[in-house]
Amino acid sequence: MRTTVNVRAAALLALGLLSAVAVLGLARQPTPDLVWDRIADCESGGDWHANTGNGYYGGLQIWLPTWVDAGGLRYADRPDRAGRAQQVAVGEEILRRQGWQAWGSCARQLGLLA
Repeated sequence: MRTTVNVRAAALLALGLLSAVAVLGLARQPTPDLVWDRIADCESGGDWHANTGNGYYGGLQIWLPTWVDAGGLRYADRPDRAGRAQQVAVGEEILRRQGWQAWGSCARQLGLLA
């Protein structure tokens, strides 16, 4: 129970820090791992190797053309065939280019989008 509370508190802190960075226009720092894990939990049930046949792949449910555009081919031909850290690295590039809108529904649920 205490671990669950600590994880939730850390998630809220990380999301709060991201919001402050966005509002203040501060230089963007890498997104905390906990936030990527929450996005993956929402997008794919936390399955970093998800391939459900819907055209989106991996934990972050990245569309193949977006994966290619954001440099994912340096890791694997599809997101579900790349490791978590590699998907997150590509996710950071997608975030830089598209913002949290790339994960619109989940980002809204997590408070990353209004």
